[in-house]
Amino acid sequence: MPSHPELESEQAYLDHAYACLDTMRESARVLQQSVQTGAGGTHQARFERDVTYDRGSARLARLQLGTESLCFGRIDREDDADTPDGSRSSGERFYIGRLPISDSEQNPVIVDWRAPVAEAFYRATGRNPLGLTRRRHSATEGARLVGIDDEVFSIDTLEAGDSGLVGTGALLAALGRSRSGHMRDIVATIQIEQDEIIRADQHGVLVVQGGPGTGKTAVALHRASYLLYTHRFPLERQGVLVVGPNRLFMRYISRVLPALGETEVELSSVKELFPGVVASARLDPPATVLVKGDVRMAKFVRRAIATRQRPLRDDLTVGFGLVELRVKAEETAEFVESLKRQHRQHNAGRRHLTTLLIDRLFARYREALARVGKTPDEGGVQHDAFTNIVRRDEGLKLALERMWPLLSPQMLLRDLFGAPTLIKVAGRDLLNEQEQRAMVRDRGSSLESVRWSVADVPLLDEASTLLGPVDPAVHEEHRTFGHIVIDEAQDLSPMQLRLLSRRSLSGSMTIVGDIGQATGMWAPKSWDEVIAHLPHKRPARIVQLSVGYRTPTEIMNLAGRVLAEAAPDLKIPSSVRSVGYDPAILAGEPGESIEAATVRAVRGIMGIVGEGTVGVLCPDALVDPMHAALVAVGLPVEASVERGISVLAVRAAKGLEFDAVVVVEPAAVVGDDGSQGLRRLYVAMTRPTKALTLVHTQPLPACLTAAD
Repeated sequence: MPSHPELESEQAYLDHAYACLDTMRESARVLQQSVQTGAGGTHQARFERDVTYDRGSARLARLQLGTESLCFGRIDREDDADTPDGSRSSGERFYIGRLPISDSEQNPVIVDWRAPVAEAFYRATGRNPLGLTRRRHSATEGARLVGIDDEVFSIDTLEAGDSGLVGTGALLAALGRSRSGHMRDIVATIQIEQDEIIRADQHGVLVVQGGPGTGKTAVALHRASYLLYTHRFPLERQGVLVVGPNRLFMRYISRVLPALGETEVELSSVKELFPGVVASARLDPPATVLVKGDVRMAKFVRRAIATRQRPLRDDLTVGFGLVELRVKAEETAEFVESLKRQHRQHNAGRRHLTTLLIDRLFARYREALARVGKTPDEGGVQHDAFTNIVRRDEGLKLALERMWPLLSPQMLLRDLFGAPTLIKVAGRDLLNEQEQRAMVRDRGSSLESVRWSVADVPLLDEASTLLGPVDPAVHEEHRTFGHIVIDEAQDLSPMQLRLLSRRSLSGSMTIVGDIGQATGMWAPKSWDEVIAHLPHKRPARIVQLSVGYRTPTEIMNLAGRVLAEAAPDLKIPSSVRSVGYDPAILAGEPGESIEAATVRAVRGIMGIVGEGTVGVLCPDALVDPMHAALVAVGLPVEASVERGISVLAVRAAKGLEFDAVVVVEPAAVVGDDGSQGLRRLYVAMTRPTKALTLVHTQPLPACLTAAD
């Protein structure tokens, strides 16, 4: 941005804003300190101190900016014009930033980007200026203003037409920055189609379809921040959950929401949402993962529980003093059928079954007394005393365990997977013989020794819902949330989607992904297949992001050839920028190993991006050899994606971005998986922001060798 005549005055205003921010932080600290002295007083006083302290802590957390800029723009409104919120403007000027800042008299100094008045900053165009005469983008380095870029809305702007982008100078400057290994917020450069999604109504399921680099993840996170601002009271209490594909991805996005002033949002992968279970992704073979993720498993688990609800084969006999009390097998069958109709949760039925059996045994006891001319008041015992005695009878305990055992989800699945007969009964007319065999595994020596797979987690969760708590005094309901954001949703199994639906308090969800990047075993052909497993309290809405910001045109054109074969019905996003050079395709020399060829490719691409991040994306089998080869020649390979060179399996790179990417052995990435393999390659090719090299010793896939 060139030097601007208002740079000095704008810097003075920014200095004033930072001074106000310091004052607000000090007020929050004073509030905390005012309640830190002493722990005495009444219960009410202690409660009030805790509330005040927590309020001060939350306030301080929201006022932390880290290295991000406080203010990134300004809007000037014309006199008496229509505005997005329906009011009339009056020549006002508003500075837009990450946090709402006010002075000592509570006059606004900086307006929160989520406020209604800030909407015009993101949506105004020459054809529809929304009451603005000027939009200003400010470039800062910390608290120092280094540049100003103005868009003046006038008849000249209207006649020039609109590009569909707003703040193009600031946008392209942001896109050109080197990547740091953490996602940055896009609050200063949100575009019109992104802003419409961010500010969309909270209720129901909103599906955001977006190709590589369209900013769909950033949009979803900013939407979570916007909803928390707009619906602060219910959502702070109900909670907001962001679900990503893995921990690497969660670390990558972890700084976005805190930079926007939101520190209480919970981030998790699906496998972490069942408390007390640490799940591994590599325990089950693909055939087992596939069947466990199928929606038929919901019925399978329900049947498995039903097989544990069964009458006795023989009569139940309980000795009580000199009397033998009997409940006939036919009576136990009546009890079981009655309880199946009455109880949604299995373990609650066990408690009622105990009551039914003891009541029937007490009736037999009264009959025995009557036969000798006595009543419980004449030498017998009352019901409560009878219950306390009979409940300890071993015969009754064994009968209850056979008829209706108390079960935890782990106990149910351990017994089920360890018994082919139980699998066959639960899977009759539901799973074929091959699928039933895929479910069998060793029962283990104890419940504690069982190792759980990622595919087991939704089944445990399904079982937990159907079983209920083992101990009624222990509240074991799963945490629910007022809003849930799900990223890379196209790769989730139907059973994982069911688990996430149960975490939704009201059906309010933002679903983000790209059908073109669906590389999971359950890759859907359309979003309707995903929506079918989500809450239906309101009709789902599907919106699309059409503009790509990350991937340059040159890379996107090559990747588009892969997508055209993998998913012919989908279109690549329109890239907003070009780098001026094409992706490189580097073939190994005769006799050269793929490791040696990759070393050459990495050195070459580092000459383009300098100290920027480089992702070396490989088929699974090549990750370790490639890592060793790069380290052996002294290249700066890092354990994280935050700097230098990262060596990753292609499957772990989804959602990440790098300045440059080297894709190793594209043919091996595709493998024998047809369109699924091509989609994996498409994902790998669309991770870079500046440069792409494909290195190979095997013949390339046909779509990459076809004539332009």
